[in-house]
Amino acid sequence: MKTDIQIAQEAVMEPIQSVAGKLGIPDEALEQYGKYKAKISEDYLNGLKDKEDGKLILVTAINPTPAGEGKTTISIGLADAFSQLGKKVVLALREPSLGPCFGLKGGAAGGGYAQLVPMEDLNLHFTGDFHAITSANNLLAAMIDNHLHSGNALGIDPTRIVWKRCMDMNDRALRNITVGLGGKINGPVREDHFVITAASEIMAIFCLADDMADLKKRLSRIVVAYNYAGEPVTAGELNAVGAMCALLRDAMQPNLMQTIEHTPAFVHGGPFANIAHGCNSVRATRTALKLGDYVITEAGFGADLGAEKFLDIKCRQAGLHPAAAVIVASIQALKYNGGVQKADLKTENTEALKKGIVNLGKHIENLRKYGVPIVVALNSFITDTEAESAIVEQFCKDHDCEFSRATVWADGGKGGIDLAKKVLATLENKQSNYHPIYDLDMPLEEKVRTIAKEIYGADDAEFSAAAKKSLRVLQEQGFGSLPICVAKTQYSLSDDQHKLGRPTNYNITVRDAYVSAGAGFVVVLTGEIIQMPGLPRRAAAEGIDVDDDGVISGLF
Repeated sequence: MKTDIQIAQEAVMEPIQSVAGKLGIPDEALEQYGKYKAKISEDYLNGLKDKEDGKLILVTAINPTPAGEGKTTISIGLADAFSQLGKKVVLALREPSLGPCFGLKGGAAGGGYAQLVPMEDLNLHFTGDFHAITSANNLLAAMIDNHLHSGNALGIDPTRIVWKRCMDMNDRALRNITVGLGGKINGPVREDHFVITAASEIMAIFCLADDMADLKKRLSRIVVAYNYAGEPVTAGELNAVGAMCALLRDAMQPNLMQTIEHTPAFVHGGPFANIAHGCNSVRATRTALKLGDYVITEAGFGADLGAEKFLDIKCRQAGLHPAAAVIVASIQALKYNGGVQKADLKTENTEALKKGIVNLGKHIENLRKYGVPIVVALNSFITDTEAESAIVEQFCKDHDCEFSRATVWADGGKGGIDLAKKVLATLENKQSNYHPIYDLDMPLEEKVRTIAKEIYGADDAEFSAAAKKSLRVLQEQGFGSLPICVAKTQYSLSDDQHKLGRPTNYNITVRDAYVSAGAGFVVVLTGEIIQMPGLPRRAAAEGIDVDDDGVISGLF
């Protein structure tokens, strides 16, 4: 069996001008990065504002196994199927982070014959967006320490600096560090931290900003520290915004790629959904909506994370109205939620499947609370049995939910035709009455409790003393009207990754909270979630190589 990278390397790509031409984008609007990827010029983007929007389709999923279960693959295959049916369709997806590429989960180019190409470019440096975001983040960090070193005119309390450095790699050794060692010339000694770039506030701001003017406003609002009086100090007060925008200017333009079947795809921004809000950029989504009759986008990890944040944060801030949602499930992930060990997931186990399928049921219930019509897509693996597939199909029928078995990994767009037809029928016959799950005028604690009870199925949320104080102070400082971004494990509906299936009789534990004022949400940290992942015992990086001709292998 061919690997993903072998399939991608054998694909015959069209010049990016041809892909752009399918959407009516002229050659002069392209800023090319080689033959097969390009950014779209600012002038062209500005000229799209008066065009009507297409229909927005969200692809989300059940809680995954540690390997992920093919949400991006289904998104790509569904788009290719739409294209085969003669529909003008555009993808709007996230960029991969290098951390997972070299760690455990892998990249974000899809898989099999439902991939974005060139996949090596996408999964590695791509067009440099992540590097620009990392540089802007760390410039701000450097300016904070330089301000302290140069007299501290703003009265920043060095023990209350909340801005963290970042890098786009899993490196647990950088989670907690000490800076300023080596004498006065190197600045004051203080504790510092790193987060992975995909979890940084700059990434969230980048993905939620409307344009350069909005980007400047958001960057200026970033709370970097507190002064000795306990008042917030912002990036705007440090005069850091102009230089940060200079680093981010080119990155702000959406990237255009293609699938193996030459369907256009805007790939832009990449926040993690277990820590940040998990959606591609607003700019890319809006551009796709102006250029396509149908736009297929995805939100990271399970629907309890990515979809909740897409619907409660991104759609609310950007004024988006999803017309339908696809919930991706796999038999392997359902059996994992039924207690089967990862090594045994390929073996038929109908009892474990019946036990774990309650996880799918909860996600169906959750999305219905937002008023969005649903189709369930079973991402079919060659190890699935007919008995197992029949159980999932019957479960969906019992829950009055459309079901489709998709074979896009093996068959590309052809394997998603049934799914595409059912999504199209849903769009035609069912009205979306999208609405967020909570009101912004609710107190911060009540918003957290609403998400915990309604989406996670918890009895309540328990707040540590630190979390209670943080939320109270944020409320007093005027941040109480912001939405909530929950940082939580992706493997469980709860905050404990070992509670699989559909946990009951438990509370979510909130250990702390902080404001991402530029992004426009309050982050609450639950359970043992961390913002800088580590590499696994056997990292994927150990199997990656380049031959004498420069051909990469082992990248999935």
